[in-house]
Amino acid sequence: MHEISPRQAVLAQSLIAVQEGIADISVNTHIGSYLILFNPSVISQSEIENLFKALGPKYLEDEKLLEAVSQIPITESIMSIFVDTMITHFAKKLLPLPIRHLLLYKNIIPRVFEALGVCIKTKKIFSTQMLDATALTVAALTGNTNTASSISMLLRMGEDIEDVTKRTSYGNLAHKLLISDEPVHILEDGEEKTIPAASLKKDDLVIVREGSLIPCDGSVEKGEGMVNQASITGESLPVEKKCGSGVFAGTILCEGELVIRTRSTGQDTKVQNIIQMIDNSQNLKANVQRRSELLAEKIVPLNFALAGITWLFTRNLTKTMSTLMVDYSCAMKLAAPIAVLSAMKEAASFGISVKGGKYLEEAAEAKTVIFDKTGTLTFANPVVEKIYPMKDFTEDFVLQTAACLEEHFPHPLGRAVVAFADERKLLHPENHTKVEYIVAHGIASTLDGKKVRIGSAHFIFDDEKIPFDENVRKIQEESLQTGQSLLYLSYDGELAGILAIGDPVRSEARDVIQKLRATGISRCVMITGDTEGAAKKISESAGLDFYYSQALPEDKVSLVEKEKSFGKVIMLGDGINDAPALSCADVGIAIEGSSSIASDTADIVLTEGGLDNVALTRCLGQGLISKINANNLMIIEINSLLLLLGVFGLISPQLAAILHNSATVGISVKAMQPLLCQE
Repeated sequence: MHEISPRQAVLAQSLIAVQEGIADISVNTHIGSYLILFNPSVISQSEIENLFKALGPKYLEDEKLLEAVSQIPITESIMSIFVDTMITHFAKKLLPLPIRHLLLYKNIIPRVFEALGVCIKTKKIFSTQMLDATALTVAALTGNTNTASSISMLLRMGEDIEDVTKRTSYGNLAHKLLISDEPVHILEDGEEKTIPAASLKKDDLVIVREGSLIPCDGSVEKGEGMVNQASITGESLPVEKKCGSGVFAGTILCEGELVIRTRSTGQDTKVQNIIQMIDNSQNLKANVQRRSELLAEKIVPLNFALAGITWLFTRNLTKTMSTLMVDYSCAMKLAAPIAVLSAMKEAASFGISVKGGKYLEEAAEAKTVIFDKTGTLTFANPVVEKIYPMKDFTEDFVLQTAACLEEHFPHPLGRAVVAFADERKLLHPENHTKVEYIVAHGIASTLDGKKVRIGSAHFIFDDEKIPFDENVRKIQEESLQTGQSLLYLSYDGELAGILAIGDPVRSEARDVIQKLRATGISRCVMITGDTEGAAKKISESAGLDFYYSQALPEDKVSLVEKEKSFGKVIMLGDGINDAPALSCADVGIAIEGSSSIASDTADIVLTEGGLDNVALTRCLGQGLISKINANNLMIIEINSLLLLLGVFGLISPQLAAILHNSATVGISVKAMQPLLCQE
């Protein structure tokens, strides 16, 4: 094949991948090579070579086919950049001197204009761009063209390596949220074929089966299924998808089978757009990152001052240029955002979706954590906690009869009754007559010729005129204290029993609150719209410092504002009514299973791991702050040493540039390391 572009290389990969007998094919667009795994009993090597030879302009220059290629893998490494740059640099030395000078000025002039542009835009004379442009210009104008050429080469190589390092950190974050190395199944001309994920292109029909990751953004063409969208929306319950529904890359098909028409893949997917949004939004930068960048900018004038002092006292151009080749800004401005992205990637691996580095830092600095009750400190999954049989009735009879009626109407309290009966292995056969559901009251039926009713106190005592037992008053008073809901069962005109149903605190809640205190949280508070009794019970069970009961959604906002007087506030919630409070808090965290509006409003979404991940979020934030501060200290120490060596003439400008760029890359790689030890 003749020389082709990266997009054409990927198109060729896609066209070859669908051929019978090709098990896998990958392309390296950097060096123009293909690695093919094939079944020799189906297709031979010579046949594959002929396929490549047949890929002429008819296919590789077809605009529609090229437009469909939406993912172009870029294979790059620090070593390849180093080798390419060095080869290019030394190859130029074979050119005539005038041409070498023209190429040198061609590299210098854009840097000068870039430096001037930064000065005009920021209204600041001193910048890292001005440092580089000054060093190059001085070297060129004084006749040190070899030095200028070397400096230009090292600057370009350093910038390329920094770009690769940053892209790698973004790629790692995307990998945690999206990437799957599994092959994908597509429909082509009515036949199913398997291709590598990288070969997927726009308008391909992808077959996704139960349990598989959806590899692209697109719309359902055929089939029905339930999709877990937690990685994108934070919803814990699968969402129904059918013909015409949109789906996102990185989500999982839990049930069913779908045929999806690909809309976008790779860099164009929603999850990649989220990553790009995070990068573009300056408001989401962590304050510690901002401080690093501000410190870097403040140090730049000192480089010029040191260069001026060096020239004033030594009149040595080499020493002066050595001081201009070393600055603090590059490493600080690169290492800090990489550390933030690395922390976000690590958070994603634990099921913590962070919408900006700012929120990790503020979660680390918070002093108060506010919990919603239902669905956050509790599961919002009622259970039968106690049964009160009346007169000659037994607990088993009350539970069995209640389950017999409630199984027909799956409201939350009814499900709790049926589940408890199943747990006790009590059978409740269908030996009653037609069941009638009375909205907001209860259920009426006949069992063995006897009238049976179950429901609220109003339904049983007021509507059905069941005699009131004085023992009931004590049970009602007790339920007010414990926050339990009561279901009343009557049988043949008598009160047979009462079922007390509660929403118990999550088993891990107390332990999580202790962990939060260990990270420096001084105040743990709960806000709930529930009764005083229910709030008190949950508060005591979880070990909270304080609680607010019977709070309306609009009250929650003012209560969050009130708690801010104690320091920064983290708010945890899951429901629609929590959204205003989540937005009001310094950091809003939506718990696993949250409503879509709560997930959209929150700054951090826990897609898995439950409450345990709240403390983990704090630890990640605190680790991020420590890492950035430690990296900044290391940057100052290393570059200060290099400046001193340059001032005393112990290193040349070229060596200063090499050591400076090496330190920058090394610290950036260090910034990518995990914050927490993972087994």
